[in-house]
Amino acid sequence: MKKANKKKVNAAILIIGNEILSGRTQDLNVSFLSNWLNIKCGISIGEVRVIPDIESKIKKNILELSKKFNYVFTTGGIGPTHDDITAKSISKAFKRKYEFHKEAYTILQRYYNKKNFNDGRKKMAKMPRGASLIYNPVSAAPGFIIKNVICLPGVPSILKAMIENVKKYLVKGSVILNKSINLYTVESNISKELTKIQRKFKSTVDIGSYPFFRLGAIGVSIVIRSTNEKKLNLCYLDISRIVKKKKIKLFKN
Repeated sequence: MKKANKKKVNAAILIIGNEILSGRTQDLNVSFLSNWLNIKCGISIGEVRVIPDIESKIKKNILELSKKFNYVFTTGGIGPTHDDITAKSISKAFKRKYEFHKEAYTILQRYYNKKNFNDGRKKMAKMPRGASLIYNPVSAAPGFIIKNVICLPGVPSILKAMIENVKKYLVKGSVILNKSINLYTVESNISKELTKIQRKFKSTVDIGSYPFFRLGAIGVSIVIRSTNEKKLNLCYLDISRIVKKKKIKLFKN
């Protein structure tokens, strides 16, 4: 596990599910998780991977990402069906026994009652030995954390309902601030100047340039991000000077 420091904390997202790769289901979790982690926890997303429900691929990616990042968030594959193999695969990756978590078992048994607590539902209480629970206020079935890997469901509404229960397990980083400016221009008209500004601020400010087409007009949205408010404002001023010098009109919604 990569050691976190007080300022820079990063994470990866591992989306697990054949339904995402086939196009039958649209992923909505990456944008939500990235935004929540950035704003609420000061944790930046460094990588996103989408893989199928195949044990060998889950194990390989979990081991790679858990060494590379402070945290790994997985979505999908912790339900009651035969192809929900995330928990079992992670158990094998970390060489932990795959077993019933006593508290999870009790929560689910109480939720469904003994009569309706079938084998599929019992399966949702199995996870790596030593895992800690992430409580689920919607459908009871908990997620879990083992080492620096946080396992969440793939259903967006349930993931959103559970996410606040993840906070206590996280080391927070510096809040990532951002500013944006929307322009009536094309990227090639400002690319040279933006490159110079990016070099000036090096690793302290990240500058992104994103073309758009709105209301029949072509434009560029420039987004700058930094944990250093002073550097962010100085960078914004430099970009504003270039906009003024080139007489580029601002795009206002």
